[in-house]
Amino acid sequence: MRFVRAVMASAAVVVVALLIPEGSAAARQADDPGTRSTPSGPLSAAGRDMLTKVRLAGLWEGPSGRMGIEKSANPKVRDAGSHLVDGHAELDRKVLELGAEFGMALPTEPNADQKSWLAEMRAAPAGSVEFDQVFANRLRAAHGGVFKFLAQIRGSTRNTEIRAFAERCMEVVLDHIQVIEATGMVDFTDTEAIPLPALAAVANQPAPVQPQPQANPLAQQQPTTGATSGDTINVIVVIAFGALVLFVWGRLNPRRGRTR
Repeated sequence: MRFVRAVMASAAVVVVALLIPEGSAAARQADDPGTRSTPSGPLSAAGRDMLTKVRLAGLWEGPSGRMGIEKSANPKVRDAGSHLVDGHAELDRKVLELGAEFGMALPTEPNADQKSWLAEMRAAPAGSVEFDQVFANRLRAAHGGVFKFLAQIRGSTRNTEIRAFAERCMEVVLDHIQVIEATGMVDFTDTEAIPLPALAAVANQPAPVQPQPQANPLAQQQPTTGATSGDTINVIVVIAFGALVLFVWGRLNPRRGRTR
């Protein structure tokens, strides 16, 4: 009798343990621990990263635009330079305003890569095709990467200030992409000068089909998601537990049906 009761108790513990979820959906989808509360909504680490990237972009693309105006003999390059200067002047004012509002310390100089790109432009002879090519390809690569990043922030942020600013940044960046491409100097086949779009193109190519080993027929019947697998196990355990209860009950009361 004690053995039977012990078996039933153990089975009940297993059933309860399997039916208790490992964690709530809210716990699994907790906010980024770096998120801050602001009057305009939660400010995540990604939102702050966007402000930093926009500020860094202005610190080298504004000077690049001025060099385009001063050094190029190509009127389309000079026009692109004017767009860069005007666009980043606007974005710089707004990003500094938001940085102050959110208590952020924003960069005050370009990073190492951006300084090297500016140095390339300075080293290229004024009025040369070489300058125009460096100008167009470096700036087109940078704007392509930033545009994709801004789209992600625009689509995910819950902060109204960040959302509105990301949208305006996308408008400005798209304008810059268009005028840079209009120069006719962008070499989309040069993966060194314009790495980001090239990498994106490679990522979008379909993966080669690899021969698959013969699958185990039993394995093919397994559920495709963890949640479905867990639900199936729970149902099986509950059924087994019920069968066990009926079996033990019948053993403990073998003559119950005959006494009637």
